[in-house]
Order: sequence, then C-alpha cells, then structure tokens
Amino acid sequence: MAEVVPIDRGVFADSTRLRAALQGTEAVLHLAGVNRAKDEGLLQENIRLTQELTAALDAIGARPVIVYANSIQAGSASPFGQTKQAAAAQLAEWGTRAGAAVVDVHLPNLFGEHGRPNYNSVVATFCHQLANAGKPAIIEDRSLSLLHVQDAVDQLLDLIEQPKPGVVTPEGRAMQVSEILERLRGFHDLYVTGEFPDLADRFDRALFNTYRSFCFPQLYPIYPQLRSDNRGGLYESVRSRGGQSQVFFSTTHPGVTRGNHFHLRKVERFLVLGGSGMIALRRLFGDEIVRFEVSGERPAIIDMPTMWTHSIANTGSTELMTLFWTDEVLDTEKPDTYAEPVEVARATA
Repeated sequence: MAEVVPIDRGVFADSTRLRAALQGTEAVLHLAGVNRAKDEGLLQENIRLTQELTAALDAIGARPVIVYANSIQAGSASPFGQTKQAAAAQLAEWGTRAGAAVVDVHLPNLFGEHGRPNYNSVVATFCHQLANAGKPAIIEDRSLSLLHVQDAVDQLLDLIEQPKPGVVTPEGRAMQVSEILERLRGFHDLYVTGEFPDLADRFDRALFNTYRSFCFPQLYPIYPQLRSDNRGGLYESVRSRGGQSQVFFSTTHPGVTRGNHFHLRKVERFLVLGGSGMIALRRLFGDEIVRFEVSGERPAIIDMPTMWTHSIANTGSTELMTLFWTDEVLDTEKPDTYAEPVEVARATA
C-alpha cells in the first residue's frame, strides 16, 4: 500500500520541510493552486508553487511522476487561465529536462458533496438553495461539462499508476444550466417526502448524493406515515423510482454497536422497527458528531450521507431490529465500505 504524504501551505513555506517531504517519492499529485483572488497578482501563486516544487525536486535529485490537476480554463484570457497554463508549461519543461513523466490533466467543471455554494460550482449553489428553501435563478444558460469530484480523483490516481505524459482531458457530462436545475428540482421534490429518484444512471446518483449532502442533518429524521386499520399498522420504508436496490434486516444485541464505516457512493437508509438505538455520524476529517435517537415505537428514517462515517448502537434492553436499504446490490469485490470509527479520541494539551 502506498504511503501518502500531505504537503500543505506550511510545508511549502519551508524549503527544508518541502525537500524532506519529497524524499523517496515516486509520484506527486499536484492539487495546489489559487483559483480566485481579489488581487489578480495573487494568482501568480499558481506559477510560484510549481517553481518551488520543481526546485525542491531538483535539489534532492527526485524524478517522480507528476500528475497536475489543471483546468479546462487553462489558456483562456482570464488571469486564472493564464497562470494555470504557465504553471503547466513549467512542469512540462521540467519533465522534458529531467526525463520525468508529467501529466497535465484538464479537469472539467467539478461538483460533489459539501461543495461551497456561491463560489465556483453552480451545482453546489443550486443544491444549497433548494435544500434551504431558496429560489435558484439562472444567470446564464449555457452548456457545462460536469464531472463528479470522486470520479476525477479516481482518474488522477489511475494516471499515477499508468502515466500518460502530455495533456489529458477527462470526459464530463454535458448539460445546460437549466437542465441541471430542472434535474435537481426533481430530486428535491421527491426527496422532501423521503422518496428516491431513479438512480440507475451513475451520473444521476452522483448528482443526487451531492444534493442530499446539503440536506443533512436538518431534513432528518423522516417519519413515514402510519397507515393502520383493525389488523394493525403499515409503514412505507422505501419508495424508489428506479435503479438497483437491496433490502436487508438485522438484529443487534443490547450494548452492541454496528457500522463504524463510510461509503463514497452508496445510498443507504436505516429504519429502526423495534427496540431503541442511537445512530451517530461524523463527517470525514471533522470532529462534530451528529446523533439521532431512534425507536421502534416511532419508526424514523435516517439516510446515511456519503463521506460520513456512521454507526448504530443498541441503547435499550431488548433486541434492536433495523431495516436497511441500499441503492445497489452488494459487490463483495468492491463493497464501497471503508472502516472509520465515529468516535475518535482527541489528544489533549
């Protein structure tokens, strides 16, 4: 397994630390850069970062593969496009001189969970507005090439393993801004009732996961409507417009906790039918834990957002009975399940 060494602003600011971090490296995934600044001169940071990176590699005699996360805006008339193009040209020149593979990846418009609204992604802006009772408006209806950030990461990592020197442009999904909003509105209108849209298309699932990341945790719990007669009661646990699905049921003994893992793409629903439990979730790289008390006395739906590690614990004295639904049939070779504790011990000063 590869060892990942993160290089942040603090490391870049210290040439000694930067050289130490690059020692023995076989590949550099170059994600650093400035994409927006009030002072256009600050965009020159894109060029300076590349200069410092190649200077440090030369100083230690390292010749790793460099995969540069560039933009389809590279070479445009904007200061951002000009500086990104200049940085890419510097990397290409260094690769030729050093005999190292340099891959210049022109990424299209990226979107994904927990993106910053009113910044660089119209998807994030629309999702935030819809999830918070806003009124999305289209300023310019044009075609965008969209790529989910996790798909972009997969391609960047693949290019480390199998470099393709030169310019690589990952293919996105072309959509009009109006079409994006229409699709997100459709997701919103269904999901506020707890219903899932058709998730058969991989792109639609990525777009839906992005939308629902803006709904957490304020949308939950969702209490399904009880329909009862003289025979008893009925709750509708899942209604989905299409795609694969898998339903399973578990019992959990008192005092036992299940889960402590996260998913990158899987849509997953929990519905406690009997007993008492606590569902806990923590966003990756964060500290805050969101908790939901759940009980079979009033069944409540909690959907697990992607990139949030989660668990469910039996807090009662009887068996905890939970119904689970996922939007895909389990692939044991690629289960999309990654172990990560919800409760993380923090060092004290």
